Amino acid sequence: MYAVIELCGKQYKVSQGDELLVDRIALDEGKSMSLTPILLGGEQKAVTEAELKGAKVKARVEEHLLGKKIRVFKYKPKCGYRRTKGHRSRLSKVTIQTITAPGGKKAEAKAETKAPKAEAKPAEPKAAKAKAETKSAKADSKPAKAETKTAKKETKPEKE
Repeated sequence: MYAVIELCGKQYKVSQGDELLVDRIALDEGKSMSLTPILLGGEQKAVTEAELKGAKVKARVEEHLLGKKIRVFKYKPKCGYRRTKGHRSRLSKVTIQTITAPGGKKAEAKAETKAPKAEAKPAEPKAAKAKAETKSAKADSKPAKAETKTAKKETKPEKE
């Protein structure tokens, strides 16, 4: 199951256990917060905002970080104009703990859902089998037609 959440004015597609780097959040490290999702998807069709009453995404602030140092250098030749500016973004590392659907059903852990799918072999759809059969039948019939045309050409009497 996945959810699309809005956090700090940006939208993120998240699932259980994901870690995000977002703009600084005004919560202490280790505190949890509850977010309302914009969209839920996964096993069934996607559920939009109108049908999401009661859906929650629980997240925890792991730590506060500083982003990569960015330097901006301005330069104009032959004038002696040089300016250096820069900044470091203030970031927070957030971990998604649980995603709860509108009915109160929590998303299962990723490892549990992936293991049964790997064991079961997916069955080939009926439509794909039918297409494969028709292609092989067409391929078998085409050479037969070509052989009959060449045989007719050979049987014509030659004019002398």
